[in-house]
Amino acid sequence: MCGIFGIADHAEAADLAYLGLFALQHRGQESAGIVTSHEGGLLSHAGMGLVAEVFNRQALACLPGRTAVGHVRYSTTGASHIKNAQPLTFNCSHGPVAIAHNGNLTNALEVRGRLERQGAIFQSSTDSEAIVHLLARSSGSIEEVLVEALKTLEGSYCLLLLTPGKLIAARDPHGFRPLVLGRLNGSYVVASETTALNLVKAETVREIEPGEVVVISAGTVRSLKPFKTPEPARCVFEHVYFARPDSKVFGRNVQSVRRELGRALAREMAGVEADMVVPVPDSGVPAALGFSDVSGIPFEMALVRSHYVSRTFIRPTQELREVAAQLKLAPVPEALSGRRIVLVDDSIVRGTTSRKITRSLRDAGAKEIHMAISSPPITAPCYYGIDTPRAGELIANRRSLSEIKKYLDVDSIHYLSREAMLAAAGGTGFCSACFTGRYPTPTGDYEKASRTGG
Repeated sequence: MCGIFGIADHAEAADLAYLGLFALQHRGQESAGIVTSHEGGLLSHAGMGLVAEVFNRQALACLPGRTAVGHVRYSTTGASHIKNAQPLTFNCSHGPVAIAHNGNLTNALEVRGRLERQGAIFQSSTDSEAIVHLLARSSGSIEEVLVEALKTLEGSYCLLLLTPGKLIAARDPHGFRPLVLGRLNGSYVVASETTALNLVKAETVREIEPGEVVVISAGTVRSLKPFKTPEPARCVFEHVYFARPDSKVFGRNVQSVRRELGRALAREMAGVEADMVVPVPDSGVPAALGFSDVSGIPFEMALVRSHYVSRTFIRPTQELREVAAQLKLAPVPEALSGRRIVLVDDSIVRGTTSRKITRSLRDAGAKEIHMAISSPPITAPCYYGIDTPRAGELIANRRSLSEIKKYLDVDSIHYLSREAMLAAAGGTGFCSACFTGRYPTPTGDYEKASRTGG
């Protein structure tokens, strides 16, 4: 998962891109970068780490120009390395080009292999670079060659493409990932989530539609719809976990959806006896509030989160996830001692973090722990941008419900039904492949690698 931000024709383009990336920091914490268009060329600054670590006043001062694109990354393809930090910049037959990509191209290995056999030399290991090599081999306007390139790709993508004269946004025909268009006085803004538009005081105009290419140039916006649009496959996990609660994603406020997930969970767990509802902060808080609304069981913040530790799920290695989890959450013994609790979390992926949490609650004196998960069991890898590459890493893929209960040392465990989750998110038109194993597009070499451990 990554976050992208672009702004066209503003005197403070780099500064606004910097702020936009701050709002999208939850979508990627490995690297950050900004590219600006200036005097017929492109200027770039990128580095490993958080936005505040990569950029300072001096770095931003070296990025003049009225149009900018920015990117925050965590890797789903390609190593966590500076060479894969985006936006990627290239010089090709169409002049200087920068690209920022959120998503995962499921036929990238096939496309890359074909391009390498034709003489292409890749500078990074990210799937995004394949798009630029495809652009370089076609003639026509930059938007025409982009469309031709995208026709050969499968999987998920939200793209920002920057040239000295144009800012181009594109979203895959299934609309897996969110992408929104905004307006800031006379400037246009594109971002992964509305929270970034809100921070820079931009007005949300609309979602960029699945299969749409938007060309922003000389103060005008042109919309191209060159692709057939199949049934939408919007990622429901954006609502479950990834998106910020203050964002409006796929037409619905994330906070409201998560609270409704908790209400539905309480209805499915009717009759559970407990003294308090305890969320796993922060993403479990709205669902826990919804659970408390319906069940009447008091809500209690009996786990305290350190906001100086970043999100554990998107840490690049399991070892780092576990260390971060220990630092991140601390129980409140005075609130927990002798109490029966409903512990609400948004999802369980590998189970290691959940196990550490339940052990800490037991150590703090919790009498009973009833685990309540506001999504179904994750049983299959995601090939569209979430870091679950192998089925064997997923606890619900390799253990039964009773085995998960025993592993987590809880008195009971309940996952929200898929039907209730989809109803809370808005009904139809969602990808839920990570819960069902049914994928809306060909998964190519990634599924083979997941099965074989490659």
